[in-house]
Amino acid sequence: MKNIIKLIVGESEKEIRIDLFLSDKKKELSRTRVKNLILEEKLRINNSIVTDPSKKVSIGDTIVFEIPNPKKVSLKPYDYKLDIVYEDQDLIVINKNAGISMHPSVGNYDNTIVNALMNYNKKLSSIGDELRPGIVHRIDKDTSGLIVIAKNNISHENLSNQFSKHSITRVYQALIWGKLRPQNGKIQTFITRSAKNRQMMEVGISKGKKAITNYKTLEIFENDKVPTLSLVECKLETGRTHQIRVHMSYKGNNILGDKKYKKKFKKFKNIDTEIEGYILKLDRQFLHAHVLGFDHPKTGERLEFSSNLPTNLNNILKKLRKTNK
Repeated sequence: MKNIIKLIVGESEKEIRIDLFLSDKKKELSRTRVKNLILEEKLRINNSIVTDPSKKVSIGDTIVFEIPNPKKVSLKPYDYKLDIVYEDQDLIVINKNAGISMHPSVGNYDNTIVNALMNYNKKLSSIGDELRPGIVHRIDKDTSGLIVIAKNNISHENLSNQFSKHSITRVYQALIWGKLRPQNGKIQTFITRSAKNRQMMEVGISKGKKAITNYKTLEIFENDKVPTLSLVECKLETGRTHQIRVHMSYKGNNILGDKKYKKKFKKFKNIDTEIEGYILKLDRQFLHAHVLGFDHPKTGERLEFSSNLPTNLNNILKKLRKTNK
């Protein structure tokens, strides 16, 4: 069962964002819920699917919006030790390990961060997808680092708005193949879903969502014992799916260990055998959410957290620095 809303845009409503237009018309729906449904392709404007919540409506537009009835789901608690960096009555900041997904999906409904949160604290926000309580933003399964979880709907709405306004500080560290040119700069493109593989994203020439990554080269490892690698810092202005991975691949500097956007490992004649072993055994991408900053949804206080690289990634850097001397 589902509820279909049909609306015509009036003259006084022109040039309003579609998410604002719909949340105003259906006050029982939060703006975040509206946004999520738009992203799930539940909106048609003039009989065309629209997935951009910021699209502005025009006079006479025909709006058809589908609101599915809530699904009855039963999330199983998962006995998994969460690395909690900060917690209060409104939110939790977690340092996520690589190898665990953020929320249940096809193929894995039980062993995720959401299931671990249900085991730890069942009081989470209920905005959005029923399988994603508390989830305001995500990082990939094989990426580690900082994420913020909302404990209530007011906090969820506030944090979501900060993400929408790009006022959240998100800084990642990545080890990439080769050297970026220029070494410091900004990548600004569209990102869209790949037509060849729906599980991957790609840079779009004229379609997709605007994506901006500011990057800075921190170290370059280049000598006769190692292939050229660079440690880079990436600061996000937007947060598109796989954004850093896609942008680094677009520059020709894929992230070490990335299985989706991978660069085939070549045998180097004089490579240090220990470094070669680290590279061949790496079971994740060398990408870590290093810094996360935001305004507290209740107090307004600016909070900022940092997380060191996991041991397995740091060991690679230690060895590279040793051979780089």
